[in-house]
Amino acid sequence: MTDDLILAGCLRNDPVAQRELYNRFSPKMLTVCYRFAQSREDAEDMLQEGFIKVFTQMHTFQNKGSFEGWIRRIIVHTCINVLKRNKRFNESVDLELAEETHTRENIPSIMQAKQVVECIRLLPVGYRTVLNLYAIEGYSHKEIGDMLDIGESTSRSQYTRAKAMLEQVLIRKRIIEKPELKTELLAAF
Repeated sequence: MTDDLILAGCLRNDPVAQRELYNRFSPKMLTVCYRFAQSREDAEDMLQEGFIKVFTQMHTFQNKGSFEGWIRRIIVHTCINVLKRNKRFNESVDLELAEETHTRENIPSIMQAKQVVECIRLLPVGYRTVLNLYAIEGYSHKEIGDMLDIGESTSRSQYTRAKAMLEQVLIRKRIIEKPELKTELLAAF
């Protein structure tokens, strides 16, 4: 089924089209949710809530931009709303506490995307959320501030602290070796 056929079917509440839409996009969107969530179960809950919004807001898609991008925006906003609703976003941690982050032994020295995502998930919710929105989703600090009801400068500060804490976590897990090394990973953030 093409995106146009899926969209038309979903607008008619056709369960076959809805199942196709979910099967096609849920794996990618679960990855998005997982970056914001504290656990896999939380990510799955965010995904379900997000797809309910996708199905109920299907009539608002205007064929401007990609269909997948439209779904992704809804999922991201759903994740943020869940964090705000659960008041988890306001958690904050000083950089000194980053060293107390629990580590697992025997982590291979070869960096993989899954390891980096796991390290990002160790960050406090506020740091992780701003890092995801800015570095991965591409939102500006002004947009992030508006979404999270925080100031633009707070978003910048959270992002800077998140990068510093992520660097410390990556060093502690021996994914990168020294703080003075500028890796491609940290340069990307």
